[in-house]
Amino acid sequence: MTYRPLGRTDLRVSALCLGTMTWGEQNTEAEGHAQLDAALDAGINFIDTAEMYAVPPRPETQGRTEEIIGTWFAARKNRDKVILATKVSGRSANSWLRDDGSPTRLMRRQIDEAVAKSLKRLRTDFIDLYQVHYPDRPVVQFGSNPMVWRTPAPAADETAIEESLDALAAHVKAGRIRHLGVSNETSWGTMKWLFAAETRGLPRIQSIQNAYSLVNRTFEVNLAEVALREDVGLLAYSPLAQGFLTGKYRNGALPPKSRKALFNRLQRYEGPQAAPAFDAYCELAAAQGLDPAQMAIAFAASRPFTTAAIIGATTMDQLATCLGSLSVRITPELEAAIDAIHLRSPNPCP
Repeated sequence: MTYRPLGRTDLRVSALCLGTMTWGEQNTEAEGHAQLDAALDAGINFIDTAEMYAVPPRPETQGRTEEIIGTWFAARKNRDKVILATKVSGRSANSWLRDDGSPTRLMRRQIDEAVAKSLKRLRTDFIDLYQVHYPDRPVVQFGSNPMVWRTPAPAADETAIEESLDALAAHVKAGRIRHLGVSNETSWGTMKWLFAAETRGLPRIQSIQNAYSLVNRTFEVNLAEVALREDVGLLAYSPLAQGFLTGKYRNGALPPKSRKALFNRLQRYEGPQAAPAFDAYCELAAAQGLDPAQMAIAFAASRPFTTAAIIGATTMDQLATCLGSLSVRITPELEAAIDAIHLRSPNPCP
């Protein structure tokens, strides 16, 4: 395992981060604990969750993932061994995250409530990295990569980034949060957060968690320069394109208990150019004697702007496969072959 600086902090995080969004829906508490034990044994010291999890988000399971991590901390007494990241929800119509039934926004009272609840569920006094899950302003988000450019109109009730940062800074000052990050953010938004921090003397963001994979390299267009020049490294989520880059859905396959079989909400990976791209990457991996999932994760983790690639699994075998990506090297020859496929099928998925 290699370890990398988290932004401009003194923290060094593992190049693989353990994602947890299936815990409390597809995975039990015991299974979540087993994954955490295995990840820690493999050298992973970085765990990512969110107040909204488990996924798909619904009132019955909201917060359950954080609770599972919290019971693991309580049982293992190892909070000091982990760099813990969680997230506060941005603009959404979800009225069941807040006590008063309000739709979520990044205003002070909602941030205060979210921080307090996450700390309680996680059974900890502090969060190492507290991330804005998605902006308060309307944006194309959650990895969306529309083939036709569209930007939502500004909302009349947007919470200004400066206001949200003021609220978050109060928790940093109080010691409840160590560092801040953003997620599902744009180049403009990332720079706006950094400018607000610089001009107001407030904590700067240290990371950006966005979708990045072989079939969605849009981060490279503008955000990569921001990440490198501003030391706001990428936490790459969905490096397996929600399972499609494993090859398990090829030729119309629908494995039992897979996310697509259970929830049928992966349509953004089924566009007209998606299947040929998945086939090409899987065939390239086979020709190189590599597991396609391991090649995909290794690619995301190897980029100079990446701080960590976020892996997720519902079985221990899947977790072992993801961990095996540590032994895969993206050679210049392999990268050239990957780029050749990318040029034929650029960014077919969000």
